[in-house]
Amino acid sequence: MKILVVDDSAILREGLAALLTGRGHDVDTARTGDDAIAATDRGGAHGFDVVVMDIRMPPTHTDEGVRAAVSIKALRPDVGVLLFSQYAEVHWARMLLEVATSGVGYLLKDRVADVGGFIDSLQQITAGNVVLDPEVAAALVNTPRTTDSDVAQLSPRERDVLRLMAEGRSNGAIATAMFLSNGTVEKHITTVFNKLGLETSPSSHRRVLAVLRYLST
Repeated sequence: MKILVVDDSAILREGLAALLTGRGHDVDTARTGDDAIAATDRGGAHGFDVVVMDIRMPPTHTDEGVRAAVSIKALRPDVGVLLFSQYAEVHWARMLLEVATSGVGYLLKDRVADVGGFIDSLQQITAGNVVLDPEVAAALVNTPRTTDSDVAQLSPRERDVLRLMAEGRSNGAIATAMFLSNGTVEKHITTVFNKLGLETSPSSHRRVLAVLRYLST
């Protein structure tokens, strides 16, 4: 993958770049969100596969990273964006998910256990999936919303499957976590899609849409 790492901390920025380069990936770095937007714009058709973006960066150290991520998805919808932060904030996650239904993620720095798992998350994002740290997913789910949802008609087991999907788990990982066969998990996911009224379409990603429906409940 071609990866852009964006963080105002030189140690974190260069350290992560070195780890990813050591695994055979092509990595560039940037210090600010504006620099990241400019670098993505320059890349054109041969640009980055994914941008790893810190959230609190200069000049105000508040939400520059989220705003830059939103701008990058608007500029280049095909580029994956991962918010990589120390903080699990619902409003930041929603800000990104409301403008991008595919190829985005939000992971917490302190909870990434190994480089291999991190790279797997980046690959899922470049494939168009949504990857969320369990703490971020839980915060989204537990935030009160006033909207009705078709998710209410799902069985408890189907909701568990959808919850694990929202955490970025693959079908195999869901099967392991729930002590089910892969075939049973696939049947549950198909049922979830049907109950949520998500039909197969070349212009949409049903797994991502199901997760977003779940997070909006």
